[in-house]
Amino acid sequence: MDQPTVRQVTDSRVLAALAHPLRRRLMDVLKVYGPCTVGLLAERTDQAPANVSHHLKVLAAADLLVEAPELARDRRERWWKLRSRGVRWSESDFDDDPSTRVVADAAGSLNLERHTALVRAWHAAADETHAAWGDAPFSTDHWLHLTPDELAELSREVIALFSRWADRPVPDDGQRREPVFVFTHGVPARP
Repeated sequence: MDQPTVRQVTDSRVLAALAHPLRRRLMDVLKVYGPCTVGLLAERTDQAPANVSHHLKVLAAADLLVEAPELARDRRERWWKLRSRGVRWSESDFDDDPSTRVVADAAGSLNLERHTALVRAWHAAADETHAAWGDAPFSTDHWLHLTPDELAELSREVIALFSRWADRPVPDDGQRREPVFVFTHGVPARP
């Protein structure tokens, strides 16, 4: 996929489009599997095609998705792809207006709920699934003493590391590779 870099979102309408569990999931499916039709997305999310179609239109109106007509085999088939490989936003970009701050907070909260749900689903998976992955899945946490500038530097380093793995060409070595979700948060907190 020839996608530009991660999009910096500063428009609360874009965040409002993202602040819905199914739309967030559709974005994830497109990120993992690449361009899809409504039918493929409906299968992968266990949703009705009409429901998926509605949410795709909302995401497209927010300029998060675009059609990929070059993939269609006929005029009726519609393929969708991500506009960029990801999105990010800074809550400080929405501090000036209480109504946009509410949208940014909701989007951030939904994002964290999605991350947590994916980890919980792993922990609830069958023993056979856990056995197949062995000790590879991991969790780590650390308490650090940082300035805001140091936290920003750590953020850039972690994002660069994740991007290096996400953007690498998948080796053609015959090994089966499954989608793996990795996330991190670095926030000031009290123990």
